[in-house]
Amino acid sequence: MDPEVSVLLNCTAWGGLLEPQVQVELSARFNRQTEPALESHIEEVWTERVTMEPWLFNGAKFRLHSFSLASPQPSCPPTPQPPCMNGEGDRDGRQCSIQEEEGQHETKGNADSERAEVLRHQIDRVIGERQHNDKDLSSYKQREGNLRDMQTSTPGCRDQHPAVGSSAAEAQPFPQSDVGGKGEGATPILTLRLGLTCYRDFLGTNWSQRARKLRQRAEVEYGDPLALLAQPLGVGGVLCTADRQVVLIRRSQQVAEARGLLDIPGGHPEPKAVFEGLDEEDRIRVEMLQWREEAVVRELFSSVCAEIRDEVNVPLCSLGEPVLMGIALNHTSAGRPSAEFYISCSLTSTEVRELYWQGGIEAQESTDIVFLSQTEVLRLDQSTPLWSELCPSAKGAVLLYQLVLPDREDKSN
Repeated sequence: MDPEVSVLLNCTAWGGLLEPQVQVELSARFNRQTEPALESHIEEVWTERVTMEPWLFNGAKFRLHSFSLASPQPSCPPTPQPPCMNGEGDRDGRQCSIQEEEGQHETKGNADSERAEVLRHQIDRVIGERQHNDKDLSSYKQREGNLRDMQTSTPGCRDQHPAVGSSAAEAQPFPQSDVGGKGEGATPILTLRLGLTCYRDFLGTNWSQRARKLRQRAEVEYGDPLALLAQPLGVGGVLCTADRQVVLIRRSQQVAEARGLLDIPGGHPEPKAVFEGLDEEDRIRVEMLQWREEAVVRELFSSVCAEIRDEVNVPLCSLGEPVLMGIALNHTSAGRPSAEFYISCSLTSTEVRELYWQGGIEAQESTDIVFLSQTEVLRLDQSTPLWSELCPSAKGAVLLYQLVLPDREDKSN
C-alpha cells in the first residue's frame, strides 16, 4: 500500500452519492483546538512563508472533523421511549434518543455518543478496505475508545453496529439499489461534521515539520490526535470526457505542493462562497454557517466543478452532476482529507485539449494536460510506472474511482 495516501470513506455500496444524499452538521466543537504556544508557532510559520512568497493570502476553509452514514428511517423496530422534552414541550410528538438521527442531539453526553459512533464508522471502513494507514487507524480507535468511556450505553438500535474488523460489505448499512430512494429501503445519507479553519493554520499544523509531534501531543492532551491539526477539507474531480478519457494536469513549478507531478483538477470549497458580498473572510464564524447548511453542501459539490472550469477551461454547462466517491487522506500533509468526485463531460478529449491550451483562470497552476483511458486508470497501481508521477491527491482519487466505479451507472442522466 502506498504510504502517501489511504481511503477514509468510500461510497462503493451506492456507486457514489449525489448532492441530495449528503448533509452537513456545523459546530464550533468541530474546530481545531487552540493553545498559545501553537498559535505563536503558526504565526511565525505564516510570517516566514509570506515573506518568501508575498503572493500568498489566507482564506477560510471547512475543517473535516468526522462523518457518519445514516438512514432517514429507523433500521430496526422502534423501542418505546418517553416523549423528549426540550423546554418547549413534546417535540412534535416524536420519540427521541435511540431513534433520532445522528447530529440531532444537543447535550454533551449525546454529542460524545455521536462522535463515538462516527469513529466506529471510520474504523469499519478503513479496516474493510484494507487500505489504511496503521497510525491513523490506531488514532481513530483511540478517539472512539475515549468517547465510549465517557458515555453511558443505552440498549437499542444504536448498539447494533458491526463489530470493528467486520468486512466492508457487513459495515455498509444499505444495499446499492437504495441509491436515490429508488429501492425499497431507505436512501443512504452521508453527514459530514464540519468546523472552520484556514490556510494559515494548515501551513502551521498539517504542513509543519512539527505535525507528527502535534498529533502525539493532541492524543495525550485531548484524546484525539487530530485535535490540533487544521484538517482543511479539499475537493478533487475525476473528469471523464465523452470519449471515455480521464483528464490529468501536470502541476507547475509555481504551486506550493507536488510541483511537476500529475494531478486531477481540485481545490477547496470556500466558506466565503456561502456569503455573497462578505469581503472579510476572518469575520466568518461557524454560527453564521449553521443557518446555511444546504448552501454549504451546494458549495461542496459546486466547488469541484468550478475548479475544473478554472484549471481545465471547460464550461460548466458541459459538466455532469458531481458524484461523490468518498474521502481520501493525504499522508504527506499529516492525513489531510479530500472529498473526491466523479464528473462526466459532454466534450471529447480533443475539444477539452483545445480549451485547455486557450488558458483558463488558473492556467498558471499547470503546464500540460494528459489523458488516460478509463481502462488505463483502472489498471493503475504501484507497479505501473505512471503511479510515481501522480501526486497524493490524484492517487487517492484513482483508488476511489477503482473502488466505486461511479460510471457503471451514470446518475447525472
